[in-house]
Order: sequence, then structure tokens, then C-alpha cells
Amino acid sequence: MNSRNQLAFLMTIIITYHHVSPSQDITFHFSSLSLRNLTLLGDSYLRNGVVGLTRETGVPSSSSGTVIYNTPVPFFDRTTNSTASFSTRFSFTVNNVNRLSSSVGDGLSFFLSPKNQLLGSPGGYLGLVNSSQLTKNKFIAIEFDTRLDPHFNDPNDNHVGLDIDSLNSIKTVDCLSVGIDLKSGNLITAWIDYWNDGKTLKVFLSESSYKPLNPILDIEIDLTEFVSDVMYLGFSASTEGSTETHYVENWSFTSFGIRHLNPRITNPHNVTDNTISKNPRIEVPNDPSNHSDHHKRIGLAVGILGPVFFCSVLVVFGYISVKKLKRAKTEMNIQAELLTGPKQFSYKELKAATNGFHSSRIIGHGAFGSVYKAVLAPSGSTMAAVKRSKHSHEGKTEFLAELSIIACLRHKNLVPLQGWCVEKGELLLVYEFMPYGSIDKVLYQETEHWNFLKWSHRYNIAVGLASVLTYLHQECEQQVIHRDIKASNVMLDANFNARLGDFGLARLMDHNKSPVSTLTAGTMGYLAPEYLQYGKATDKTDVFSYGVVVLELCCGRRPIEREVDGHKMINLVDWVWDLHSKGSICDAVDKRLNNEFDLEEVRKLLVVGLSCANPDSERRPSMRRVFQILNNEAAEIKVPKKKPMLSFSSGLPLSIEDIMSSSDEEVEDIGRKVRFE
Repeated sequence: MNSRNQLAFLMTIIITYHHVSPSQDITFHFSSLSLRNLTLLGDSYLRNGVVGLTRETGVPSSSSGTVIYNTPVPFFDRTTNSTASFSTRFSFTVNNVNRLSSSVGDGLSFFLSPKNQLLGSPGGYLGLVNSSQLTKNKFIAIEFDTRLDPHFNDPNDNHVGLDIDSLNSIKTVDCLSVGIDLKSGNLITAWIDYWNDGKTLKVFLSESSYKPLNPILDIEIDLTEFVSDVMYLGFSASTEGSTETHYVENWSFTSFGIRHLNPRITNPHNVTDNTISKNPRIEVPNDPSNHSDHHKRIGLAVGILGPVFFCSVLVVFGYISVKKLKRAKTEMNIQAELLTGPKQFSYKELKAATNGFHSSRIIGHGAFGSVYKAVLAPSGSTMAAVKRSKHSHEGKTEFLAELSIIACLRHKNLVPLQGWCVEKGELLLVYEFMPYGSIDKVLYQETEHWNFLKWSHRYNIAVGLASVLTYLHQECEQQVIHRDIKASNVMLDANFNARLGDFGLARLMDHNKSPVSTLTAGTMGYLAPEYLQYGKATDKTDVFSYGVVVLELCCGRRPIEREVDGHKMINLVDWVWDLHSKGSICDAVDKRLNNEFDLEEVRKLLVVGLSCANPDSERRPSMRRVFQILNNEAAEIKVPKKKPMLSFSSGLPLSIEDIMSSSDEEVEDIGRKVRFE
């Protein structure tokens, strides 16, 4: 018997003697919401513990957003043919930013889905289905609909309904029947209860925290045929040409009633476990009169054998683990460490998708290697970006860092990781394709694109980047220091939303722990002075780099560039700070915008950029504070008129020209000798 069968056999005996029939109940309660447990998709965002599902704008627009609980919930057990019952409670608000506008719609929903990437179209599709593929997405949803859409047979613009794989509701009820207007802007609490044994689903609504005695929606239905083994939970919402907003403020959920296969000892006719059937020592007496003695003997056996077998399991498990560890050759043995999210591609697939890694498919280069545009099969229409490593120890290290870190992260402003490949000596990462490339390309390289980058896009990019850095610094289980925030690592999706990528230099750090001194890494022009001095990457060094990127967005100039005559180097931070000292900071705005911008937003973003790029790290704001400032939720940081100065040891090449022409090793040596005045 091999080690795996030994372990299974021991576990079977322990379960049998203990009459175990373990449940798969799931319970959670969020008094306020956090990105630690949630994934945001589309236009959704998190602010002060509240999830906004659609854009918050005073101008009518179309928007769609989803938030999903990261952990899949067991809903069906095939061996026992049992389906989970569940109960959930949440509070939500539907508001209208522009009260003078008559535009409304479209509403929000609570849903169960077999996929963790459910995001549908805006408008009447409630973010649940795609307008071009109405039957593609599978879901069970309770809709809170705020628009009458005849296409889906809606009764009115204020109803609750049950939807299964379609927005043509199985049953709807007018919310005014319980005195509730979904569009009132009031906080509404919903309770949804499904009891599988009774085959009933009930929905309760109230504008208080007390659950009503009678449900607004009461349906007899068996959900068994509509649920998968596991389901994902979440909320979605959408708008179309309206200023309606949708918020979820708290959420609790519990499931119960689903069970594993009962042990053979409790029901010998309902077991298919071959291990037990082949073991003649485990028998069930046929004589009912022997049950009492039999249970006593079993109890004694449990008391004696249970701990023994449990210890045996630990020993076997430990033995197997040690053998596996001994077989691990290098850090490249990463497959056992990977999460189930990203897909493992074959080398053959990726080679075909990139036309044999042809040079014509290269869309970027970096320290990691080259990035190729790929067309993934079988659809032939799905675009991706494939990062291919160099054959070096550094490439392997960066590959491991990027894969282990970003595979655990979920945020709408990150470049989504789709898969990976370790084969034929190649290290490859597969990302979602970003059609507009990076900020760097749009601002400086592709002149046909920069005129598309309007001021509203630039401000939104700054907000999105602040949001994802807040997540990395303060909302992940372990703090993530990116260490290479720069314009070429901030990608743009089809809607010009910021997507942060390239985690090859990133480091994990426990919150409230001192940073570890390392060799300086990153890109000149974006490196904080104290990082050059001490080689210690912290959240504040990321903040400095963010400040430089923000100034680039506003000014359309690189962090360090030569004057037109080519004789002098200009530092962007110094240049903007000089204008700030003269009271003319808004003169720094990119002239290519042709005065089409909000002057107050320009001033605010430039001041935020300077506050983040302050040479004194203690005076830099946190990314959470920056995010709040840009969303008008916190006061701005006061920036001194005169930039805090730095001095360096004599005898060193300290001009910008010298630093830019120095080797990496010389830059590191220079950095260690920088000091504050």
C-alpha cells in the first residue's frame, strides 16, 4: 500500500470509529467591507468600508460593477445528493447624485454564480448578463430593479424579483407593497433565506434593522438543479444614461445542511468506499440486542485507537512531506505553491499564441525579458500579453516573486493574471491584454494616442492608482511594497482605467514591521532619496514614486529629461516645485490638453504629486490619505513653498547627468552616501 493510500485508509478508520459526518457550513459577517475578502470587478470600488458598484458622477453615464466574495461556498454534495440551505443579510442604498435629473436605473442584485468573474453589461442587464450573449452567464439572483424594462417584462421601476440564468424574473413583487421606494436614498436592509428541505425562498425588506415578520417575496422552488458543487457570492449593479448610484454597506451570510457521505458503520447500504468494504474487521452486528454492547466496544475502541490512529496520520503525513521537501531541487519547483486561480498553460499553447514568439509580436521589454502579444485558442479572439523571461537567476527570482505575489491579489486596478508556464527552461506569465499599453507609451511614444488621454482620464488614472496602492499597502493580509512604480508599469485598459503591473521587484512585508535593508532596485527618477541612501523599501518609497507618476500625468513630461538645447537635465519634481514657489503651479499642466481641464483638479493633483514626492518621507501622506483627498473626503496636505533640500558627500558624481550616466553599482554606492540637511 503506497503512502497516499495509507493516509486515506487511516483517515477512513478514524472517521468510521467516530461516526463523523462533517458539515460544510460557511459563515461570515462583515460590519464593514474590506478588499481582504472581496474582489472588485468593472466600475466597483471600495471607500470607507462601503462598496460602490457603479460610477459616482453627476453626469448621466453607463456603468457596471461587481463585487465577489473570494472564497467559493459548497452548495452541493454529489455523494449525498444534498444541497445547502442559506441565509444572508445585507444593507444597501440606491441614490441619485443629481437630484434634478429624472434619469434612473437600473438597480442592483445579490447573486450566486459558479464563476468568480461574473461581470455583465451596463443598462438593464444589471451587470449580470452580456448584452451580446444573454444566455452565457449562469446565476441565481435576487434583483432590486429600479427601472421598468419591457424587454425583460418588468412590472414597474420599483420591484424585487428572482432571476435564474435570465433577467426575465420567475416572480416579481412591487416594493411599495411593503412601503419601500428602492430609489429613496434610504438605507435598506434585505434578508434572503433559502430552505432546501422545504424548497422555499423568501426575501424580506425593511428600512430598519429589524427583520419583518412577513416576506415581500415568497417562492416555492428547488434550487438543486441550478447550483454547482461550489458557488461564488456577490453583488452587481448597472446604470445606463443615469446618475443613479448603488452601495452595499454590510453583509453577513451562513450556509448549512450540506453533508459528506455518512460513514458505512451508520448505514452499510449507502456507502461506496472500497477501502472499508475490503476491510473484514469492520462489521455491523445484525442482532439489535447486541447494539448496546457493540456501542460500548466501539466507544472503548475510539478512546484507545482514536488518538493512536490520529498520531499515525500525523506521522505518515510528516513522512510524506519530508520526502517531498527532499525532492524539491530549486526555487523553480513552484507548482505546489500556486493558487488555483491562474491557469497553467503549456509551452506549446503559448508558442502558438505568439506565432512562435516572433519579434513582430513584441510589445514591450523589461528587466524580466520581453512581452509578446498573444491570441489565445480556441476562440482565436482572446488577446493576452505573455511575459517571457531571460535565462538567468535574476529572471527566475523575479518570476517567482511576481507569480507568488500577484496570484494572491484581487483589485480592479491590477493587471489580471490569467496564467503561467514553467517548461523547456522558459518562465512565462500570461496577463490580460491592455489595448492602450502603458502611460509611458500613451504620453511619449504613440503620438496617435496621447490626444485621447483627456484630463478626465488622467485624473481617473491617478485615483485608480491611489486605490490599488492603498489596497497593497494597507488592505492586504501582508503589506505589498511594489518598489517599481513608474509610468511604464501603469497600464491602461480599454476605458483608460489604470492597471498596475510588473511585480518582479515587489516584496511582501508584515504590517507594522520595520523594513529590511536591500540592494537598491527600481528606476532612476522614481526612486525616493532615503531609498538611495539606506536601500530600505517602504510604503513611503512607493508613495514617492506615485507622486512622480502623478506629476507626469499632469505635465506630460518625463521625470528626468534634457532641455531643448540638450545641455542641461531637468528634474520634473524640481521644476514643478519651482512653479509652486512662484504661485503659478498650474502653469505646469500639459499644453497638449489645450486648456480642456478642470483648473481646480489640476491644482489639486499637482499639489498631491508634490506632497507625495516630498524628500522628507515623514511628510508624505499615506496612499489611503491620497485616495481620500482625490475623492474629496479629506483635506489636502500643505506643501511648503520651498522644497526641502538635500546635500551629498563631496567628491562624488552627484549631478543628475552623472547619476544618469553611472552604472547600477555606482548608483547604489552613491545612494548610500546621500543625507538630509
